[in-house]
Amino acid sequence: MKPIRKAIFPVAGLGTRLLPATKTMPKEMLTVVDRPLIQYAVDEAREAGIEQMIFVTGRGKSSLVDYFDQGFELEATMERAGKSLDPLAPSRTEFGEIVSVRQQQPLGLGHAVWCARHIVGDEPFAVLLPDDLMIGRPGALKQMVDAYAELGGNIVCAQEVPAERTASYGIITPGKAHGATTEVRGLVEKPKPEDAPSRLAVIGRYILQPAVMEYLGQGERGAGGEIQLTDSMAKMIGDQSFHALTVDAVRHDCGDKTGYVLANLAVAMDRPDLRPAIEAWLERR
Repeated sequence: MKPIRKAIFPVAGLGTRLLPATKTMPKEMLTVVDRPLIQYAVDEAREAGIEQMIFVTGRGKSSLVDYFDQGFELEATMERAGKSLDPLAPSRTEFGEIVSVRQQQPLGLGHAVWCARHIVGDEPFAVLLPDDLMIGRPGALKQMVDAYAELGGNIVCAQEVPAERTASYGIITPGKAHGATTEVRGLVEKPKPEDAPSRLAVIGRYILQPAVMEYLGQGERGAGGEIQLTDSMAKMIGDQSFHALTVDAVRHDCGDKTGYVLANLAVAMDRPDLRPAIEAWLERR
């Protein structure tokens, strides 16, 4: 059983739900308190032992890669002013730790993952959607990697959603459950509530075997006319071990305006340097 060393970050999306803020800025560069969403995702991957981050980008997304470059001018200016460079430490990367590949057309999440096939090679890999901000200790992906060490195969992150929201997610047909782990017997992309096999939804973290790339390469269109990752994962069920893990973490959908605002509040309330002022403001309100 090969370890999980590589992670794909599909970051080519337009972020239309957050317009006009995302008109000229990638949604993954929007800050939650004092660091961008992409930083939280990379930190989560590092904690899980990921060695190489693969950014699947699109036009206008170069700032995502630039962010992790060394800022010589900024650092020189800060040093001359006697300021600490510690705040920049998370944005520094090792040589070759981050690579990028382009998704030239917006053909769906499955297509974005497939664009990284040559970099992934024959290794199992993780997928992280940065606009799903997962707050937990340890992080969601670390919990999944730990489960993978016991179960192997494919593991998706899962969460129960209201019945009326099933049409927004890939929904699991559940099998046997053991603790936080549920056997996956089927996957349906964005079913209507009356057709959903459960309310257990796949959210933005995955550990997948490289065989999924073969199915994605067939280019079959699914819901919304896009190449859906869920459809290709479903084809592996029965041939490979497949489980869902309900992680001990809180998910914030930062691709949604309400979710983004709540994420800022939740992260700030967890910070001792910010919480007192926020609590005082809330009391005044």
